[in-house]
Amino acid sequence: MVDSHQPLTDSQWQVIVHLLPIQRKRRHCLRQILDAMRYICRTGCQWRCLPACFPPWPAVYYCFARWRADGTLARLSQASNRADRLEQGRRPTPSLALVDAQSVRLAPRLSQQRGLDAHKRINGRKRQVLCDTGGRIWQAAVHAASRHDSRAAHVLLPPQTALRPAWASRLRTVLTDSAYQGRFAQQVQALGWQHQVASRPPSATRGFVPVAKRWVVERTFAWLSAFRRLAVDYERTPASHVAWLLPANLTMTLNRLDS
Repeated sequence: MVDSHQPLTDSQWQVIVHLLPIQRKRRHCLRQILDAMRYICRTGCQWRCLPACFPPWPAVYYCFARWRADGTLARLSQASNRADRLEQGRRPTPSLALVDAQSVRLAPRLSQQRGLDAHKRINGRKRQVLCDTGGRIWQAAVHAASRHDSRAAHVLLPPQTALRPAWASRLRTVLTDSAYQGRFAQQVQALGWQHQVASRPPSATRGFVPVAKRWVVERTFAWLSAFRRLAVDYERTPASHVAWLLPANLTMTLNRLDS
């Protein structure tokens, strides 16, 4: 993974340009605006500290808020996921998904959805992701760190009564650790999918031990920590934190396409 911000290349831009409204004449280039969002996500700078080489920060923030609300950021992220999978000779959508959670410290003076993860000793929020075996994020949720993984992860799954999204069309198996038994496992089975538990071997006592397939989601969390906007939760609302996960995932998958 590239550790510093790099502007979108022409080949990366072609992967997502068809999802953006570029038909009419604009004062600011949408490619530069998207680069500005990715810069903020990578460096963690404040909106008002955005360098002058990018469009004015109010224009960038306007697009970020609008694309977050209308689902454009999610569509861009999923389009890059599909392109990356096709580049590796795989089907566009996954049949096996991995679900896990990571607790993140919440910045001071922020109170919405704040809680204490007693196990990790972190006062803040917890982000849960559903990714494929390549570490690409397809769904994400953020909530107080005090909430149990299994009870809060149901939002990652599509409703039983609604038309399932395109990313879930081939999904058959969800792999988690033992914390997701109970309510989450029941909802997975109600969707007609199989829930499997992969945990640390009993012989492992201390330190990180790779668990078959599930180590991929741990690597994704490590990659997310390289984005300074995500290393600490600075967002007033959990929805805003979820929105910043999408430019991060977009950056990771597009960089892999060009590697």
